[in-house]
Amino acid sequence: MEKIIVALWAPEGESREAFGARLVQTLPGALAKAGATAVRINIRDAAVAAGDGLVQQWQAPQQDAVVQFWLPSGNAIFRKPVDEVLAQASGRFAAWLACESTIIANTSHPAKPGERTWGWSQASFISFRPDMTREAAINHWHSHHSRVAIDTQSNFEYVQNLIVRPLTDNAPAYDAFVEECFPLEALSVPEVFFDAVGNQAKFRANLAAMTASCAGFIDFTRIDIIPTSQFDCATAT
Repeated sequence: MEKIIVALWAPEGESREAFGARLVQTLPGALAKAGATAVRINIRDAAVAAGDGLVQQWQAPQQDAVVQFWLPSGNAIFRKPVDEVLAQASGRFAAWLACESTIIANTSHPAKPGERTWGWSQASFISFRPDMTREAAINHWHSHHSRVAIDTQSNFEYVQNLIVRPLTDNAPAYDAFVEECFPLEALSVPEVFFDAVGNQAKFRANLAAMTASCAGFIDFTRIDIIPTSQFDCATAT
């Protein structure tokens, strides 16, 4: 099985809110019929509007939604039915083959198929620093940053996806996709995000540690970070 990550843009004339709602209602079934399993959809809706200040943007226009799923093979000749579904559902889409690593599984607020997951999900498309080798960036990310992200944040789910290769010609040159789930209050209260409510010294220390660790491997000129509502539409593979 191979994991596919897809960024989707709304068709011209359809609002982001309407696009996301339509995807949640129609895309899981259509993808399942095309052979996809473990479909997860991340949309930008009113529930996460308080997190607009957390958005970081490279692509213009920025992606409106993300869908993640598994296929027996991501090879183009076997992926055609899925690509047709995605093309019909969106104005355009970009897809990548990814290698998933679950750092923190969501056992605190388990997702229920078809329902919005508790809290919110930060969906991060990131690129590695150009002055580092890919191997060095991955080593920092996996061997150092993972621990920092666990220790300094209130994340209750943390999934790292290393981009293996793009699957569509127009796919931006990201190196990874990261998804982290937080309490809803973390959208607008930094102390909640950094697991330091009522403790300013801890907040400053956690913020500094996270900022320094991110700077150790991320190219901040080539990232897209968006707050989303997460919908798991089937049990994981």
